[in-house]
Amino acid sequence: MHHQLEDKLQQLVQREESIVNENANKDANVFNTLRDLTAGTVAKHIGLEMLPEHVRKAHLNGDIHFHDLDYHPYMPMTNCCLIDIEGMLKHGFQIGNAVVEPPKSIQTAAAQISQIIANVASSQYGGCSVDRIDEVLSTYAQLNEEKHRIVANQFIAEARRDEYIKQNVEKDINDAIQSLEYEVNTLYTSNGQTPFVTFGFGLGTDQYSVLIQRAILNTRIKGLGRDGTTAIFPKLVFSLKEGVNLKPNDPNYNVKQLALQCSIKRMYPDVLNYKALSEMIGDFKVPMGCRSFLNAYEEHGEYINNGRFNMGVVTLNLPRIAIESKGDLDVFMNILDAKLDIIKDACLYRIERLKEVEIKNAPILYEHGAFGKKFKDNKEVEALFYNKRSTISIGYIGLYEVGTLLYHPQWEADDEAIDHVENILKHIHQYALNLSNEYNVQFSVYGTPSESLTDRFAKLDMERFGYIEHVTDKEYYTNSFHYDVRKKVSPFEKLDFEKRFAKYSTGGFIHYAEYPTLKHNPKALETVWDYAYDKIGYLGTNTPIDHCYECEFEGDFTPTEKGFKCPNCNNTNPDTTDVVKRTCGYLGNPLKRPMVNGRHKEISNRVKHMENK
Repeated sequence: MHHQLEDKLQQLVQREESIVNENANKDANVFNTLRDLTAGTVAKHIGLEMLPEHVRKAHLNGDIHFHDLDYHPYMPMTNCCLIDIEGMLKHGFQIGNAVVEPPKSIQTAAAQISQIIANVASSQYGGCSVDRIDEVLSTYAQLNEEKHRIVANQFIAEARRDEYIKQNVEKDINDAIQSLEYEVNTLYTSNGQTPFVTFGFGLGTDQYSVLIQRAILNTRIKGLGRDGTTAIFPKLVFSLKEGVNLKPNDPNYNVKQLALQCSIKRMYPDVLNYKALSEMIGDFKVPMGCRSFLNAYEEHGEYINNGRFNMGVVTLNLPRIAIESKGDLDVFMNILDAKLDIIKDACLYRIERLKEVEIKNAPILYEHGAFGKKFKDNKEVEALFYNKRSTISIGYIGLYEVGTLLYHPQWEADDEAIDHVENILKHIHQYALNLSNEYNVQFSVYGTPSESLTDRFAKLDMERFGYIEHVTDKEYYTNSFHYDVRKKVSPFEKLDFEKRFAKYSTGGFIHYAEYPTLKHNPKALETVWDYAYDKIGYLGTNTPIDHCYECEFEGDFTPTEKGFKCPNCNNTNPDTTDVVKRTCGYLGNPLKRPMVNGRHKEISNRVKHMENK
């Protein structure tokens, strides 16, 4: 094992692509990222040794993938979370030696949120989310109003006071949101990346919540810096709800129109559909990070979402099971059960390791409120892992490849094949449900985003089984339950196909469709959003927004062997381009921060689901 560690460190020194490009959100040129990659290589080596032997072997040979080995189990760290921002701002918190009092203005509240995000992101390895940020910040905008009213009553003529207050509060809101956007994008966490944070918003109906929604969207539309480049973070997720903003007669329908403009220009926001999502997961909440969802959970008769988290993911290599079964569904199910038992052991080991955490390891999480509690004793922490308050995830990848191997490459149009493949996911879902009841832990089924895993599993299976058409030959496996990205279907057909699988993947999922430039046809995107409202819970928009600053081309850059180039002047310079692609659930800039080969191949193969008209 010592030689293996030396080999991995040498690959890092030589900037092996699979190591330095594993996470498209990390800039592998800067010192703190390189330091994190070095530490992570060592931690991964130690972590593998800590795993139960059969789990370690299954990971190494590619039957499963024990995610984030560069952090866990070497350290008892959690994955992603919904930060209890509302509680932390309301009651105050502490970071390091600084005891922070509740904010007295929206500007201070926004500044505190950025500091909380940076500290939380450095204390876990997954994404973090701020749910209903518009409603949270509205409370502090009201404090701004009170201050301006005092000034107005003293110095402004009575007839002009209301307008004076309105203008000043709106300016305060815009300044606070712009500062928050820049602060997130200029922060680096201890693991060498911009905080992977998601903002959920859109349901607030009071005047300041609506102004905050508009400020979030207008700030993103404007872009960053002199050139107005597209911000990768925070990921924006806009909530659609009938009676609030969905239909033309809803009071905040105009905010939906602004959200459409923003998605067309910047790809974000993605949208959460209140009706469908609530039916799927039991209540409504934003995902943690890019796609991880929590189950419905109550304390004292109230649904609790903020302060909850995911304990980690272990992913099944489903295409390999299909390869090994040689087309026999009964054999497939037998192998699947054996692999699920290994997954179970891996997940239970994660929990046991987490129970060894001490509150001093991550004070922001356990002592100062990010997880919704303020513990004083290490023994209290264990309560967070049980009673289905947090989740542990069974991931999967490559449902398209499974259907291809068991049936044929066009199986998405074969009802019998669809039913059988759906039953596979239903079986995994039932297995997770049984574990949840047996262990009093929420085992969730997770459609793995597989940013780098899409490459790893396909590469290992190519080495082991050779060239298999429509499977290993592509050099990637398809994300979760997604439709084959190479096939041209309408957005409506794609969503209709995928929705049957998402209901068995409620621990993590996202749908998206590929569009041409829609700047002059926002109604086309709205038609898809409206169609999806009562059918799927979570929808992303993929549309060409690349920009070349040398020739001013705007649109879709052309894929090359390793990256992308301007189709007008062949520019590939990351300093004079802004290339934005959906890496998986979140966006990335592949010229500035390259991705692994398999993900690049998958993005290059994507076809549009709608034509320009």
